[in-house]
Amino acid sequence: MALLWRDQVRRGGAVTIGIFDGVHRGHQLLLERARAFNQSDPAGSVVALTFHPHPTALLAPDREPTFLLTLEERITQLLLHGADAVAIHEFTEQFANLTGEEFIEEILIKELQARHVVVGANFTFGHKALGNTELLASRKEFSLDIVELEEDVEDVISSTRIRSLIKSGEVEIAHQLLTRPHQISGEVIHGEKRGREIGYPTANVKTDSKATVPSEGVYAGWLSVGTHRWQAAISIGRNPTFPKADGERAVQVEAYAIDQVGLELYGQMAQIEFGFHLRETLKFESLDELLTQMASDVERARELTS
Repeated sequence: MALLWRDQVRRGGAVTIGIFDGVHRGHQLLLERARAFNQSDPAGSVVALTFHPHPTALLAPDREPTFLLTLEERITQLLLHGADAVAIHEFTEQFANLTGEEFIEEILIKELQARHVVVGANFTFGHKALGNTELLASRKEFSLDIVELEEDVEDVISSTRIRSLIKSGEVEIAHQLLTRPHQISGEVIHGEKRGREIGYPTANVKTDSKATVPSEGVYAGWLSVGTHRWQAAISIGRNPTFPKADGERAVQVEAYAIDQVGLELYGQMAQIEFGFHLRETLKFESLDELLTQMASDVERARELTS
């Protein structure tokens, strides 16, 4: 059961373990604590051990959560926040059946040669999640740092809570917990081109069915393609002002790159970042009403993202 490595293979240092979906403030604290352990050791390294796919995809598919970051995005954020390398273990049935002791022996000691392990207080592992921090603490091959769960004034910071906030449109609070705007990525595909016709050409981004998409509405944020990042007004919805003759549209995610002219983005991969929720989706009685509101939305988005 070999590990897949990103950046470079690092062994013999501090290892922090988790799914790390979102790489939110709580995850960042784990990385900070792992880095602190290595400060006195110039040769020390920090390895973030993560798993893919999400364990529930195998163990309880009907409860598999949407993701906050793709695997590639997760790796990028882990490296940005202090990991020297990321080790990804495929979550298979064979892996799920490892006992807690086997996980320690095979992965932490044999594969990673961990000298120090950093985990959250609620961390469990091994078959039926029977491994816990007490089992880790019983081992003498490495030292252990158990980190209490990070909280804000409302509750514990968790990926589950952040997903709920995003799906409710509360992207500003999600931003605080993630320490960056929530993002989704996908290919720019052809839509109905209605935005182009009315003076607001949008990038229609095809989202993964398992991505965490904010609730329907209008948002201010940023659109990135390649090395370009533009201020954007973002719409998520079914465009109720222009109903389809043959039924309701699927939810579309569209971003207007403010003040940009002549962009040709079809077929390219784009990233949308959600900074601010502007309003709910509305149905307008006329095109003039829609254009007036869109002008207001764009101006507000410009102000908020400057």
